Amino acid sequence: MTVQSTELEAQLEAIRLEAQQALVEASSLDQLEQLRVKYLGKKGPIPLVLGGMGKLDPSDRPRIGARANEVKEAIQSELDQRRTALQQAKLQAQLETETLDVTMPGVYCPQGRIHPLNTIMDRVNDIFVGLGYTVAEGPEMETDHYNFEALNFLPDHPARDMQDTLFLPDGNILRTHTSSVQIRYMEANEPPVRIIIPGRCYRRDTVDATHTAVFHQIEFLAIDEGLTFSDMKGTVRLFLEQLFGEVAIRMRPSFFPFTEPSAEVDMEWKGRWLEIMGCGMVDPNVLKAVGYDPEVYTGFAGGMGVERLAAVLYQIDDIRRFYTSDSRFLEQF
Repeated sequence: MTVQSTELEAQLEAIRLEAQQALVEASSLDQLEQLRVKYLGKKGPIPLVLGGMGKLDPSDRPRIGARANEVKEAIQSELDQRRTALQQAKLQAQLETETLDVTMPGVYCPQGRIHPLNTIMDRVNDIFVGLGYTVAEGPEMETDHYNFEALNFLPDHPARDMQDTLFLPDGNILRTHTSSVQIRYMEANEPPVRIIIPGRCYRRDTVDATHTAVFHQIEFLAIDEGLTFSDMKGTVRLFLEQLFGEVAIRMRPSFFPFTEPSAEVDMEWKGRWLEIMGCGMVDPNVLKAVGYDPEVYTGFAGGMGVERLAAVLYQIDDIRRFYTSDSRFLEQF
């Protein structure tokens, strides 16, 4: 029996030496993992040696078991040390290949800018929101009802011709103004109403320095009991002063199917008068179309072209410049 225990001890020592040598020669973490499974796994050589302990004298078994545990711990210790060394070597190699020269100039990434038309719409929205208005939006593809009929455009009214409507194959149209959103909003909400409506519009216009087939418009609408023309004039004056500073304004009689009376607003700018927007008191027929009682409620509305506002503020001579995507032009804003 003594000879058998000595043989098991020798086998265990041989396993330890073999594992030690294999671990020293391991050159990657993958190889190291394979060696861990080989020498410390359930099917490794140590459990195989311990399988012969049944033939030992009972008094020798604790010593062989203890020796087996020492061999396992020694292999595990060598394994941990080698893993640490390989990880450090891998990290060092990675650092050497990814060396960054902090003295080199950085790569310039130009920052984007808000488009001048978006800037104007944001500024106008902020002014009216500060006055208690809510921003409203609606579809760009509209029906004849919302774009014309509910806004008091009769089917044969010559005002329709002025807008040169773009019709779609299904009978709908591309909205010619954001006024259609006024109707949609009033149908869904009871008075009082105070909304500001920015958005894209479409008209069959000949493109030149002051006209485009696609343009942007902002309208405002207020409906409540007792609103008067004076309330509208005060709102218009306050808005223009917030946007342009102290300016003189004047109102000229005009015509819009959806407002009565109506007015064009001129602003004195750099020594000359400029037409800047249109406005008027909401026509009673429009109020009836959305279910409001014109005997109880009155209101006013106004609208302006965003391109016109931007051209005045930024002194742009041709609004087509806003659409060319020329970075040399856009980087100025």
